[in-house]
Amino acid sequence: MADNIQQPSYYLKGGIDLIDFLEQQGRLEEIKHFSKVNILKYVLRYEEKNGMEDLKKAFFYLNKLIELEGK
Repeated sequence: MADNIQQPSYYLKGGIDLIDFLEQQGRLEEIKHFSKVNILKYVLRYEEKNGMEDLKKAFFYLNKLIELEGK
């Protein structure tokens, strides 16, 4: 079963997740920015689009941002 929150199959290219790739490259600032934009996107649209799924995605990106700020 696909995990549409933490690792949607459509974000995997050649078996590599975009966030994992950027982390391997040491591109932490880009991931932070990406996470902030996604948090806003998912929180602002959740009522009109995917409801709880979008809130869970926002939570995923918030956790990623917290993790990166701790590095």
